[in-house]
Amino acid sequence: MSTTLRKNRIVVFSGGSAANNLIDVFRHLCKDSRPLDFILPISDNGGSTSEILRVCGGPGIGDVRSRLIRLVPEDTDGERGAIRNLLNYRLPADPGGARLEWYGIVEGTHALWEGIPSEKRELLRSFFNHLNLELLKRQRPTAHFNFHSASTGNLFLTGARFFTGSFESAIYLFHSITGVPSNICVIPAINSNHAHHIAAGLADGSVIIGQNEISHPSASSASLLSPEDTPAGSEAGGSGSDNEGEEEGGDNLPGSLASLRSQNIVFSKGHEDNEELSDRIERIWYINLYGEEIRPPANPKVVSSLGSAGAVIYSIGSLYTSLMPCLVLRNIGKALAGSGRNTPKILLLNGSHDRETGPDHEEFTATDFVRAIVRGCTSSMGEKEGGEIGWNRFVTHLVYLEGNGAPVVDTAELKRTGIECMRVYGRKNPDGEGRGMLYDPTALAQTLETILAARTKGADVRRMTVGAYGRSL
Repeated sequence: MSTTLRKNRIVVFSGGSAANNLIDVFRHLCKDSRPLDFILPISDNGGSTSEILRVCGGPGIGDVRSRLIRLVPEDTDGERGAIRNLLNYRLPADPGGARLEWYGIVEGTHALWEGIPSEKRELLRSFFNHLNLELLKRQRPTAHFNFHSASTGNLFLTGARFFTGSFESAIYLFHSITGVPSNICVIPAINSNHAHHIAAGLADGSVIIGQNEISHPSASSASLLSPEDTPAGSEAGGSGSDNEGEEEGGDNLPGSLASLRSQNIVFSKGHEDNEELSDRIERIWYINLYGEEIRPPANPKVVSSLGSAGAVIYSIGSLYTSLMPCLVLRNIGKALAGSGRNTPKILLLNGSHDRETGPDHEEFTATDFVRAIVRGCTSSMGEKEGGEIGWNRFVTHLVYLEGNGAPVVDTAELKRTGIECMRVYGRKNPDGEGRGMLYDPTALAQTLETILAARTKGADVRRMTVGAYGRSL
């Protein structure tokens, strides 16, 4: 069997929300049961995930849960459909009402249990009960778990992680129970039961701590807590003074950064609701709970997946908080460069800008996106990015949209670096003029199939047509 035939896996680096819109495109590429791996970061510390981190510790699971839910077959009905609804539910925004609903789930009396057979209900309920016991152990008079808008999927994964002692086992359990196809895997970028946080260094020398503060800063959660939930003199949702982490409950170490112990439950993903960054992001790195830089290794399963990849796709989403936390991990750059230029490494360029690619959005071009990815990969290898030589070790193709505020693409500039650019059909974002473009799923699928076919046949992708929806440049 040839190397080309053995290396047929499609590996997708992505975050949660944005890439979920392209799941059907990726599934289409693997309609013949071709292996499909999604690599997701575990550095999320916003939303209901932040409360799990504050009280229970562990990896950021929001993106993983979001992807697992999106991969559940849409035609699922009956008991599987009921299980999907259970794990895709969010508790109310009112903390008191949310707590009452949580106890209904734990006790098996909530309406969400309807349609789930008793034997499966008791199996699932055992993990919720296990988590509830862990939360009770951590409860103190001045520190309660806040169930405001909590995702039941996040709570289930946390309970399963506590029960099995393994985050990957919890993912496998979720995967099996919901009927996600067996050829699709969701792999955390880091195999860990502990929290991993990122920091961003800006060109003006300032540093931002925590993924949520980089991409969409939280509103204060103080209004969500009752007076007895907030220790005197502490941050909203914090654990008291820096030396009271264990005393107040939770898995945070004494002396750890207060900003990594606070609630980030309420935030807006809309760019217009957040202030722009003071300058461009230059670098992303991991920090420990005391703010010191660390270089964690990638999950060995990610490295193995890249070793058998027939194509690698950098999906749309947040450049610095979705892609970069995966790419800067040790062993990732080496694995990507080692796969050779015969393995397409395709960047799906965002159709619009967000807070992370500012403040001068009109100046952050496709070349800047590629440069950032190359810097991340080379830093993973302990190297410094030196000019444009060797960029196509990490990016071989750029797929992009044009107009209405989408990032500008200089095709001639990128072609000099050995990167092929392919424009595809899209539609204007309905949010308004200048708000970017949205990919047409059919056009994007045709373009990606063209790239994969060119690799299989050893043809030049520039000589192949993209069909009615796009054209090669």
